[in-house]
Amino acid sequence: MTIQILDEALDDLAAGYRFYEQKTPGLGDDFLDSLWSDIQSLRLYGGIHALHHGHYRLLAKRFPFAVYYLIESEQTISVRAILDCRRNPCWTQERLG
Repeated sequence: MTIQILDEALDDLAAGYRFYEQKTPGLGDDFLDSLWSDIQSLRLYGGIHALHHGHYRLLAKRFPFAVYYLIESEQTISVRAILDCRRNPCWTQERLG
């Protein structure tokens, strides 16, 4: 299965990295490692997660973030957003369109 990560989702990862790296040096790297691991798990578990705002939502294991994705075909998963779960749910809904 191919995992396609949209530019907007990569921007979300970069913002999360900057946030955690600013709090504690090295924590940004831990954030990226953890989220990349969660994203790669979609190869096995893509499609089993609950739907939220029209997207599947994978809750990250270590950080309060969610990976929102769609299954484009039997061979492709498209990661649309990687958002902080502490944000206002209305903002999340608007962000996902």
